[in-house]
Amino acid sequence: MWPSNEVFLQIGGVLWSVLVAIELAVRYFMIGIVPGNRRPTTAMAWLLAIFFLPVVGLVAYWLFANPRLSRSRLEKQRRAHDEIMEATSHMQLPEEFHSQEEWVESAVMLNRNLGAMPLEGGNQVEVLSDYRASLDAMRLEIEKATRYVHIQFYIMGDDPDYVGPVLDALEAAADRGVHVRLLFDHLGTLRVKGYKDFKKRLKKSNINWHPMLPIDLIGRRWRRPDLRNHRKILVVDGEVAFTGSQNLIEPGYKRESAHKVGREWVEMMLRVEGPLVRSLDVTFATDWWQEDDDQEVLMDMAEARHPLAYEERPGSTLAQLLPSGPGYGTENNLRLFNTLIYSASERLEITSPYFVPDDSLLYAITTAAQRGVEVELYVCEEGDQFLVHHAQQSYYQQLLEAGVRIHRYPAPMVLHTKCFTVDNEVAVVGSSNMDMRSFSLNMEISVMLLGREMVDAVNQVQKHYRDISSEITLSQWRRRPRMQRWIDNVARLTATLQ
Repeated sequence: MWPSNEVFLQIGGVLWSVLVAIELAVRYFMIGIVPGNRRPTTAMAWLLAIFFLPVVGLVAYWLFANPRLSRSRLEKQRRAHDEIMEATSHMQLPEEFHSQEEWVESAVMLNRNLGAMPLEGGNQVEVLSDYRASLDAMRLEIEKATRYVHIQFYIMGDDPDYVGPVLDALEAAADRGVHVRLLFDHLGTLRVKGYKDFKKRLKKSNINWHPMLPIDLIGRRWRRPDLRNHRKILVVDGEVAFTGSQNLIEPGYKRESAHKVGREWVEMMLRVEGPLVRSLDVTFATDWWQEDDDQEVLMDMAEARHPLAYEERPGSTLAQLLPSGPGYGTENNLRLFNTLIYSASERLEITSPYFVPDDSLLYAITTAAQRGVEVELYVCEEGDQFLVHHAQQSYYQQLLEAGVRIHRYPAPMVLHTKCFTVDNEVAVVGSSNMDMRSFSLNMEISVMLLGREMVDAVNQVQKHYRDISSEITLSQWRRRPRMQRWIDNVARLTATLQ
């Protein structure tokens, strides 16, 4: 005999009461869990997601809320940091360091404590802003390699015109006995068209390669899926290196949508000779160790105890490398950026394709403008990532009201360069965007260059950006459609879910 409708209603009422009680309990406990070691704005965004969409919010929180690497990766990062500090403990400020600005020395000390790398002089640094010329320069150095090639990029993708010749050079080097070690970010490269063919090509070659931060459920390698190794490094024989914003892929990123509208990525790379090459090599070695437990591949840290004699150094540029990422837990790049921006007294020029600052960086930039520093910001007119671009736009009114001048690089191009200069003293070039992802979730690399010569070289490229960009005014921005404002503000909220 079937139960009566009254019994079904009673059972349904009990189940509903249990579900409501569970939901209330989840909310109660999450209020005390979510804020732990998070910015209040980030915690509030997660709590809103959990309160309004409990199931979706909890699943997203479980998948994406923990920015930490695995215990083994954190331990390797700590050991590498300690070994670098010990190996370079004897190194003082270079003899040619003579800045009259105390804040420059303070920034050098900050970098040293956070990233372990010393400031070193005697470097020769060339700024490369032509996409094809940069790839050609890398290929030429690989063709001259006699001992080893260390190469890592966030995104890699094969094509016959741009990257194919570079891969040909890598394969030829490996065939003639050069140790070629290659790293690419697993999920960053996985989404590129032709990924399977790219992997087949690597497997057929004599190149020793690994995906970085792989997700492998079968091999029990699991982590927050949106942690990325975003660094771009090429080192040849420990003598020449490249780093910056450019990935190892053709300028349209193998996207049909980009090719259809003529969209290409605009980049800045550095070609380096001198002691800075060693710092880049040590960073590569640390990342290699994260993916390959063969410690013999690690660089001999003892080499850092014997800096090049000054007569052997190829240039006169003072430079310091700052690695950052979730392996450090101290948001190294954000601390450096804030320190330098607060130190500016005359001029700031900033280029960032994804400009979604946290409160501290936003206050640093707007405060600089309000105290009379000339602040120029170069961004994309049309971004390639919908939510990030709209989140970025939500900050424009506050920046414009503070006196920041905003220049938008013409669509459909993507201004992907990441750099900024401070007065005539410091230039910073690297892989790091000015957004919360680059500060908390991505492994990044930044090069701090000292002296007017390097500032002028970077600013010359930024001047080109300014010349072809359109400047937006406060009155113009206030007249934008209300629906666009609404989308911008919603996107801004999602940017804090970290």
